[in-house]
Amino acid sequence: MGKRIYFNAFHMNCVVHHSAGLWVHPKDKMHRYTDLATWIELAQVLERGKFDALFLADVVGVYDVYRGSRDAAVWAGAQVPVNDPTLLIPTMAHHTEHLGFAFTSSVAQEHPFIFAKKLSTLDHLTKGRVAWNIVTSYLESTGRNLGGEGLLPHDERYEYADEYLEVIYKLLEGSWKEGAVVKDRKTGQYADPAKVRDIGHRGKYFKVPGCHLSEPSPQRTPVLYQAGASPRGRAFAAKHAEAVFVLGPTPNVVGQYIKDTRQLANAQGRNGDSILFFAFVKVITDATDDLARKKYDDYSQHINYDGALALLGGWTGIDFSRYSPDQALEYVETNAIRSIVHGFTEADPTRRWTMRDLATYVGIGGAGPVLVGSYERIADTLEEWVRAGADGFNLAYGITPGSFEDFVGGVVPILQKRGLVQTEYGQGTLRQKLYGGSARLSDDHPGARFRSL
Repeated sequence: MGKRIYFNAFHMNCVVHHSAGLWVHPKDKMHRYTDLATWIELAQVLERGKFDALFLADVVGVYDVYRGSRDAAVWAGAQVPVNDPTLLIPTMAHHTEHLGFAFTSSVAQEHPFIFAKKLSTLDHLTKGRVAWNIVTSYLESTGRNLGGEGLLPHDERYEYADEYLEVIYKLLEGSWKEGAVVKDRKTGQYADPAKVRDIGHRGKYFKVPGCHLSEPSPQRTPVLYQAGASPRGRAFAAKHAEAVFVLGPTPNVVGQYIKDTRQLANAQGRNGDSILFFAFVKVITDATDDLARKKYDDYSQHINYDGALALLGGWTGIDFSRYSPDQALEYVETNAIRSIVHGFTEADPTRRWTMRDLATYVGIGGAGPVLVGSYERIADTLEEWVRAGADGFNLAYGITPGSFEDFVGGVVPILQKRGLVQTEYGQGTLRQKLYGGSARLSDDHPGARFRSL
C-alpha cells in the first residue's frame, strides 16, 4: 500500500467558479446554485466517493480589472453573483455523515469576535466536520466596499491576519476552560462562570476585552487551511495552517514549494511533516483517452472569452483587454505578464501561447493544470504528483456534478484498488479523520498556547 491520497472537491456558491461559460453546458447544474438540492446532491456524490471534504471558495469583491469594469464578469456570471458559502454547510452536513466542509472567509470581511461565534456554531452543527480557509483578499474592490480606499498593502494584510488569528485562538481555545459547561438539570446551572474568562485582547488592529459567546465546539478551532504563495504568505501558512492549498503547473514545482514550506514550519517549532498539502488540479476523464479528449473539446466549445479573462484579470491585476486575441504572449512587454507566461509555458513548453489560448486554458482550468485522460491515466498521473510531495488534491470541475461523478465512478475505484484512497471513513471530527489523534489543535500549533489563557 502506498501513501494515502486525500481529496477535496473545490467549488464555490456561484454560477461560475473557474470555468467561465460552462454553466450553459446541457449537463451542468450551476444555474441552480441557489437551490439547496443542488448542494445536497453534490455532497452525497462526494461522500459516496469517500472525499475528505468539500472546499468552498469565496470572494467579497467583483472582478473589475478587465476593461476597467465589472460588466464582463457580471455578463458571464464569473464569480458574481455569489452567495455565502457558510449557509450551505449545515444542510449538507445534515444529509451526510462523514464529509468535511472547508469554507473560505477573508479576515477583511468580519470582525474576529463575531466570526469566532460563526466558527463555533458551524463546528457544533456539523459535529466537528468544518474547516476554515484563511485568506487576506486580493480584489481591491473588497477593500473599497468595506469602507477603505482599497486593500491594505500586501505584507500588512498578513500582519493584520496574524493578529486576527491571535484573537480567534484566544476566544476559541482560552476563553472557556475545560469543564466550564456543567449542564446540571437538578440545580439549573448550565455553565460555571469561574471557568469562563475574558480574553482582554488589546492589539494594533483589535480590542476585544470580553469572553467568547459560544461554548466549546467539538474541535474548538476548526481545521485551518491557507494558500499563501508569496514569501510572506508562505511564512503565514507555515505558522498557522494545518492544510495548505498549492497552485503550480507541474509536480516538481509543487513539490519544491511543499518542501520549502515544511522547512519554514520546522523553523517555527512545528512539525512540518504534519501539514497536509493539497495541489489544485482539474480532471476531465472518461473510460478511454479518446473519450476524455472529446469531452475536453466539447467543454472548450462553451468557454466565454471575456469571462475567462475577467477572472484572470482579477487574479493578476492586469487588464488583458489591451491585447488582441491572437497576440503572442512573448510580445507583451511587462514583467507581470512575463511571470504569468512563465507559469503557462512550464505547463506546456511546446506551445506558442496567444491571448485566445490563454482564455481557453483559463476557461477550462482556471490558473491551474488540467489533466485529461482515461481513468487509469488519471490515476497514474495523480500518483506522480504524490511522489513529488503532494498529500492530496483540491479537485476542481468542468461541470457539476458531472466532473465529480466521472471521478468518483471511474478514478476512485482504481485508486482504492491500489490502496491509495480510503474505502471507509475514520471516526471522529474532520481533524481526527485527516490526522488521527485528538480533535484539538496539535500541541506544537501556535493556537495551542492560548489554552492556558
